[in-house]
Amino acid sequence: MSLPAWSREEFEARLRDKGQAYHIHHPFNVMLNTGKASPEQIRGWVANRFSYQVAIPVKDAAVMSNCPDREIRRGWVQRILDHDGYGDDPGGIEAWIRLGEAVGLTREEVCDGRHVIPAVQFAVDAYVNFARRVPWQEAVCSSLTELFAPQIHKQRLATWPEHYPWIEAGGLQYFRNRVSQARRDVEQGLEITLGYFQTRAMQERALDILQFKLDILWAMNDAMAQRYGVSA
Repeated sequence: MSLPAWSREEFEARLRDKGQAYHIHHPFNVMLNTGKASPEQIRGWVANRFSYQVAIPVKDAAVMSNCPDREIRRGWVQRILDHDGYGDDPGGIEAWIRLGEAVGLTREEVCDGRHVIPAVQFAVDAYVNFARRVPWQEAVCSSLTELFAPQIHKQRLATWPEHYPWIEAGGLQYFRNRVSQARRDVEQGLEITLGYFQTRAMQERALDILQFKLDILWAMNDAMAQRYGVSA
């Protein structure tokens, strides 16, 4: 006998509870946000995370390519524009390159991926491949790590200027932009997820998908911690 579906409120609460596994709690990220990271560790993080940043619009394009709903696509395309840029807005990828320059990397070494750890690239590729092959609603669900993203961006904005005054303040614009963008993205992704995953089995599948994405982000931090170390 199948178990009854959780209510919409209970389902959302269980999704939000997954934030306990968000990479804000990873020792490497804790080190970054408590002022214990060396310039080399910060540069390594920025360079490796760029591989994830450039994959985000590719992932979102995969969602759109699998989605037959025009209204969903009309909303979802904003995510691609946010990262790739549109008109006078250079976009989030360009803002991340600017962050790289602010921490002492050249534009070339950020963009050519010379510092990207193979395990980090493997994790990023796994996420993009997941979004390409699963139903688009499941790919949308995997994006719900954005539920927890504003907190991590606010934390960086609050602590990095004090701990790392050598980083040019303009380089932190990516984090400023994402505080509001992530909230907007969460509203859309959460509405789709709560509406689609309506049986208990589907809801449990959604929790597994979100855990998979959390594991991707955690694994990236594991790889960086192994390469660059974690300062006590």
